[in-house]
Amino acid sequence: MILCALLVLLTLPGTVELALVTFAGILPPSDRGRKRSATKIAKLAIAIPAHDEAGAIVRCVRSIAACAVPDLLEIQIVVVADNCTDATADLARSSGARVLVRSDPARRGKGFALKFAFETLLSDGFDAFMVVDADSIVDSNFLTESVRLFSAGADGVQARYVVLNSDASPRTRLMNVAFMAFNVLRARGRQRLGLSAGICGNGFGLSRTTLEAVPIQTQSLVEDLDYHLRLVEAGRRIAFADCTRVLGEMPIGGRAASTQRARWEGGRLRTAIDNLPRLASAMFDKPRLIEPALDLLLMPLAFHVSLLVVIALMPFTFAHVYALFGLILVILHVAAGIIVGGGDRGDFAALLSAPFYIAWKLAVLPKTLQSARSAAPWIRTER
Repeated sequence: MILCALLVLLTLPGTVELALVTFAGILPPSDRGRKRSATKIAKLAIAIPAHDEAGAIVRCVRSIAACAVPDLLEIQIVVVADNCTDATADLARSSGARVLVRSDPARRGKGFALKFAFETLLSDGFDAFMVVDADSIVDSNFLTESVRLFSAGADGVQARYVVLNSDASPRTRLMNVAFMAFNVLRARGRQRLGLSAGICGNGFGLSRTTLEAVPIQTQSLVEDLDYHLRLVEAGRRIAFADCTRVLGEMPIGGRAASTQRARWEGGRLRTAIDNLPRLASAMFDKPRLIEPALDLLLMPLAFHVSLLVVIALMPFTFAHVYALFGLILVILHVAAGIIVGGGDRGDFAALLSAPFYIAWKLAVLPKTLQSARSAAPWIRTER
């Protein structure tokens, strides 16, 4: 009974979070939140952090260069060649991008690269900044939609972030399903609730005033999550650009995928350990911190589902009822994510391999726990 109660308490915050963002996310889009004054956006920088991305950087720069640009807007595509040992910088220059070269082997990782880029670009008079990963492409309306939200006074924006190569393997297809739930449905839900939509690390942007008020100072493996918590604590809100996308390439091989997954989920666990005590003590004065705290307490769905199954096997009626509700909610969450994310029958069919995906995620758990260490190194995902 005690073990059952502990498992229920462990999963309950995640169940509450799923219920909130799922039911809010399936409602028609809304732009709830504080009233914002119009802001003039005359100069926009698109920063592309890149570490040994010679194979993808040209495609990324050309994708952004092909975007529609609002009238009277000056844009600059800036590639941050971070500790590169290949031809990333030369290829970026030949594609028409401005290149910032950073060499600091002792401080490696995307967070350091972005900090370097923003500190450099703020002195150049830009009004807003977008961030796109080097392995990604964007929709043609990416800049117009982002500028529209900035012009309406948004502190920051986040585009839909989905998988570029979803048809490459069953794993990438399932990752796209997860992205549609995590990066689209949940962001829509938060926006509908009048909350900050969140930062996914790719396809996001910040206004100049936001960066000046809350400078990027993070060494986390999940710099996007860490920084977003600081933004919410400061009263800032990210608007969801629901009408445009950034599409990132995901690793196909098991080794590369496990490295990426361990870094993401291990870094998220480390962020939860470091921040939850502070959020818990501050949420009574700042109710806006409740949802970010619930989000941190929500485990990856593979682990959340596994614990719900364990609860369902326990010989208690309340456990059966709770587990059944929790499992149905997860199914609804994933299905709603596919629908609002623009998925198709292939995405629903891919769910048949979900048990194997969950088993793979459980097998990666030791790596994930290693990445949750406070001194865990940043490890690049192999392309």
